[in-house]
Amino acid sequence: MSTLCVLRTRCFLRQVFPSLPAAVSTMHKHYSLDVAAPLLRTDSYVNGRWVPAASVFPVLDPATGKEIARVSDCGPAEAKQAVDAAYKAFHSWKQYTAKERSILLRKWFDLVTLHKEDLAKLITFESGKPLKESLGEIAYSASFLEWFSEEARRVYGDIVPSPAKDRKILLLKQPVGVASIITPWNFPSAMITRKVGAALAVGCTVVVKPAEDTPLSALALAELAEQAGIPAGVFNVVPCSREKTPSVGEVLCTDPLVAKISFTGSTATGKVLLRMAADTVKKASMELGGHAPFIVFDSADVDKAVGGAMGSKFRNSGQTCVCSNRFLVQSGIHDRFMEKLGQAMDAELRLGHGLEPNTTQGPLINTRAAEKVAHQVSDAVSRGAKVLKGGNRLEGSFMEPTLLADVTTDMLCTREETFGPLLPVIRFNTEEEALAIANASNVGLAGYMYSQDVSQIWRVAEALEVGIVGVNEGLLSTPEATFGGVKQSGLGREGSKYGIDEYLEVKYMCFGGLKP
Repeated sequence: MSTLCVLRTRCFLRQVFPSLPAAVSTMHKHYSLDVAAPLLRTDSYVNGRWVPAASVFPVLDPATGKEIARVSDCGPAEAKQAVDAAYKAFHSWKQYTAKERSILLRKWFDLVTLHKEDLAKLITFESGKPLKESLGEIAYSASFLEWFSEEARRVYGDIVPSPAKDRKILLLKQPVGVASIITPWNFPSAMITRKVGAALAVGCTVVVKPAEDTPLSALALAELAEQAGIPAGVFNVVPCSREKTPSVGEVLCTDPLVAKISFTGSTATGKVLLRMAADTVKKASMELGGHAPFIVFDSADVDKAVGGAMGSKFRNSGQTCVCSNRFLVQSGIHDRFMEKLGQAMDAELRLGHGLEPNTTQGPLINTRAAEKVAHQVSDAVSRGAKVLKGGNRLEGSFMEPTLLADVTTDMLCTREETFGPLLPVIRFNTEEEALAIANASNVGLAGYMYSQDVSQIWRVAEALEVGIVGVNEGLLSTPEATFGGVKQSGLGREGSKYGIDEYLEVKYMCFGGLKP
């Protein structure tokens, strides 16, 4: 593209998104990652020690493309050492009383809360998330440590009435053993504590493999776990590059000393991990891809629906697994919804580096992610969609928040997960039509609906083929509630009292020979 074309494009974009200069200039500004030295760790953490690897890999700020750290690039040997350490530690950790484990998790929670500003900065620099959202993630992360510190003391078995007078039936709950924890980059802290908090609470030990884009958050959590007094080998972190991820993942999913794997990421990767775990029949929980419908019925409060759409779609620049992907708006309310949504996008969305105080939309995680969104926009336009807001790929990993109208179900953006700031709207006429479109997917993590018709709310909530339903609410996650999907969105549940069951086995003990 010529220099003149670039200048004309930027001039147009500034009219649509006044914050564009900040986004464009981000690539040429210097931002300093200023955190307390103990929290900026770059070595692996195995058996209570910080261990360098033979090589390192770079961690980049997605907003600028600049290197912020170099981290130990662990391979299969280091992964095996971590598994061995976790297995050895398991035999002592499971002997801790529930109260002792509870106290240690609570200390870890207190330390995460104490260092929330520095931990949030790490998230912002690694993932591009605006600092306000990063602070929200740290509060969310800490809440899982708090929740599971309390649940640790509430893991109850059962005494079951026996059919025979000379025996008793007891059901005991025991930890499964070593758990491999494989986490994504979009919530680099919370996805660890949601899994690890539950595992440690019941007496399991863990090996964490963080995403290659965001290892610093995981290593900072390890530092605080050590400060909290979590024993050596109980919590291990093995960062690695994209190139070494397959070989490290293979160890974590096939080693016979590993009893459980917990993964959050794409459905395609989840299937690969399940196949690897099958030979040793490991317990598995999978929180995989989503394709969330967001349905607005004629009876909806339009202002609330617009607010819910903004929060659900544009949080973390559209990079959440429960992010609304397909917006279905009933004909009677369609035009009013679109007008108010466009106004809200103009008024509330600001592109820029996450450290800038006015930024609400940071970059996507890398250029590939931005290219994917741009490709979906191009495909939709080629099939008849209209761009009402945005639509342009910007410098580096930035993508304009985009609003599409006249969207149809044959477009890529309605058939595959976007993971970016693209909001496609499909007009529908009847409830049955909306449900048919919403359920026409092989995944089902979250779904949203806005209606003031109570009967309709019950019908649609029960009919939606998803694991999580938001009714007149766009932000759903909390440690007290279950998190997980149906169909190919995964197996098992995280959070809540049910999330802790994923790390437990139920042992039946028949106590016979008793005198009646």
